[in-house]
Amino acid sequence: MNFQAKSLFSLSGKTVLLTGASGFLGRTMAAALLTNGARLIALGRSERINRESRRWASDFGKKRVCGHRIDMYDSERLSRLLDKIVEREGLIEVLINNAHELGPATGFNTPAGSLEKATADQWTRHLASGVYWPALLAQKLAPAMKQHHRGSIINIATMYALIAPSPRLYEGTAFLNPPGYSAAKAGMVALTRYLASFWGAAGIRANAILPGPFSDTQEAGFNAVRGDEAFLDRLRQRTCLGRIGRPAELIGALLFLASDASSYMTGQTLVVDGGWTIT
Repeated sequence: MNFQAKSLFSLSGKTVLLTGASGFLGRTMAAALLTNGARLIALGRSERINRESRRWASDFGKKRVCGHRIDMYDSERLSRLLDKIVEREGLIEVLINNAHELGPATGFNTPAGSLEKATADQWTRHLASGVYWPALLAQKLAPAMKQHHRGSIINIATMYALIAPSPRLYEGTAFLNPPGYSAAKAGMVALTRYLASFWGAAGIRANAILPGPFSDTQEAGFNAVRGDEAFLDRLRQRTCLGRIGRPAELIGALLFLASDASSYMTGQTLVVDGGWTIT
């Protein structure tokens, strides 16, 4: 076995499907996957996925990138697209379920998303994002993984799958982390264990990454909070490291789980939260 990091963590020869590829965390994930040798199939909801795909193709080569704009709430269209991708690609060795709708429609940062006011539509959107989409993609990609007796499924959850948000964080601010998000991501972690248990004998591994607070000025939601400095200071003070995470700081965990470096690891959660959940 080659113990050099560049070999152990290499994704050369692996095809990776990444959802939410044009989002805040997804863009960094996509660039890291390509930099480390992967061929990338990138799914995104907005027009930005087309722009980003062209940029990645320019940087890494057209044969290395295949982008698809898709509204994953359109289950029939998503299912057809996945069938076409699987028919064309054969084995997709790594699946990264990163997509989740963060915004007013799912109750983020609006009083309408509170526990007292959350609607059935908000709950349904969270459960689709956090549980149904990952399950559907796993279903579609699993047959080829089983045939080749290898595959890695990586679910991007949140530390709030393990703990509850503190109401004191949000007092006097415009920020809100809705209950459906925590519930759906807890379901995603449970799904991760289920996939690992039932498909492990077929050579398929399933693990989850649980990010803590990450900041960006152009996105909504808790893992990508906008620049209210008082709120950001509360987040910083709550972490052991005294700061908010940067997207690049998720990449070590992602490459570990996507590569052969984690070949004997399945059903586990890696928490990347600056120490938030230990105190």
